[in-house]
Amino acid sequence: MATASSRRVQRASGHQAFVLHHYPYSESSAIVELLTRERGRISAIAKGAKKPTSNFRAVLLPLQAVRVDYSFVENEGAEICSIRAIERSSGPAMPSGDALLAGLYLNELLMRMLVRAEPQAAIFDAFAATVRVLASDPGPILEALLRSFELVLLRQLGMLPDLSVQTLSQTPIEERRRYALVPEVGLHEAPADGRALPGSQWLALQQALASEQALAGCMRILGENATGLKQQLRAALAHYLGGELQTQRLMRGLRAL
Repeated sequence: MATASSRRVQRASGHQAFVLHHYPYSESSAIVELLTRERGRISAIAKGAKKPTSNFRAVLLPLQAVRVDYSFVENEGAEICSIRAIERSSGPAMPSGDALLAGLYLNELLMRMLVRAEPQAAIFDAFAATVRVLASDPGPILEALLRSFELVLLRQLGMLPDLSVQTLSQTPIEERRRYALVPEVGLHEAPADGRALPGSQWLALQQALASEQALAGCMRILGENATGLKQQLRAALAHYLGGELQTQRLMRGLRAL
């Protein structure tokens, strides 16, 4: 049994966060999934959030940047936090159209990939930059933006192999040969089809991911070649997730209309 000292209630104030999702908890309250810079992904109770007069209603929107005060039980990361105060921060406006769908996909991806109460400042910063671009109507660079964020996410979670060598043999890749990323195999030499990328590009991505501006660096490198990486990264993510996301099925269905 936990002692009183191990269950001491802690308070966090002014934490930067993004709203990932929320769902009903009781007749009047909601559970809010937040990505915070300081403590990573957290689940928090927003008491009274469903009431018509609640201040929460205008704030608990997907991709909304907020500052939040909340309490949590020390040493029990699985415990649900309790929101004491939350307000909009000076973040970007909500995206629209394809950019909104892309943002909802990233929200679901983060909820599935991130462990609760595990700080991931680099992922938070990359996500904040991604949301800013989504809000500016990214148009033709949307594909490169999504693939770049996926690369950063996998690298920060330790799920991306060294992109400077073939994974199984650990032999250096060659700039003029082409390689593909395959689940459970890693990076390996592949036929010169639409999915394989030249070694020079993989080497550049490896260098970019090691920099402080990983997201922007990957976007510059991928450019119009981002489409060739889409299926490879989706397969890698599905391997860790055990299947595709609901938002992926939704987007596929909308395109079929």
